[in-house]
Amino acid sequence: MNFKFSACLLSAWLCCGVPAWAQTITQPTESEVVRRDEFDRSLRQADIIYLGEIHDRSEHHQAQLEILQTLYSENPDLAIGMEMFQRPYQTAIDRYLAGDLDEAEFLEQTEYETRWGFPWELYAPILRFAKTHQIPVIALNAPSEALRQVATGGFENIAAEYRDFVPPIEEMRTDNERYRQRLKDIYDRYHEGQGSSEAFDYFFQAQVLWDETMADSVAAFVRENPQTPFVVLAGQGHIAYGDGIPQRVDRRIPGLETVSVVFDPDSDLPSTPERSLADYVWRWPASSESD
Repeated sequence: MNFKFSACLLSAWLCCGVPAWAQTITQPTESEVVRRDEFDRSLRQADIIYLGEIHDRSEHHQAQLEILQTLYSENPDLAIGMEMFQRPYQTAIDRYLAGDLDEAEFLEQTEYETRWGFPWELYAPILRFAKTHQIPVIALNAPSEALRQVATGGFENIAAEYRDFVPPIEEMRTDNERYRQRLKDIYDRYHEGQGSSEAFDYFFQAQVLWDETMADSVAAFVRENPQTPFVVLAGQGHIAYGDGIPQRVDRRIPGLETVSVVFDPDSDLPSTPERSLADYVWRWPASSESD
């Protein structure tokens, strides 16, 4: 399977969403709007907060920053994990936060434009806030080279030089059938039912590598900093239903208090008490537009 197409398809799913409705915060199976003070109190009680974005929506990043500012005002012992940066570039993030790199040098040394590529100004206020207040920022993601290798040849195709940046292959769990089927439906729509089963298996394994690496990154930080609330910024496809990152973190560290929030999810995504889309859904007015 062509990796460029695979990456685009994954990104399309992970960023999926529709133009937003009224700016409200609700619980997915309830119609009543949650008061903002109740929402904030819930976040303050969590060990990990998952914020599921649509990557090119500026209002989602503004809301993330607002949440970070609110949390910081209550407890400055805070950390941020970001899908947008890959694990080999953690040193560059640390040097930027320490003031050793300016923004241009930071973007160059993290290879931001080629490895993420969404407009920097969407994320810049968050990184600037972290730098100003010396909030740790953790690179969560797998190297794109490893994702490319899995998308074209499966887990065993990961080159030795990248294996230190991803979890061991034996930790890759592919047994979530509902997650697999959700991705299969999307894959089949893009391929109009013509994709091969082997190509889909590799596509799914690349998604799992993506999720497991980010979950491993989250868990590693939380183990070393159990008293520090950790805010995870990632595409909502990695967070919805807990299938991507949350359940894989819980497998590594059971019993954590977590809260998941998705911004502007597709209105067709079902949510039931037995399988909730997230703890909270945050929507914007229909007239809201991305910058």
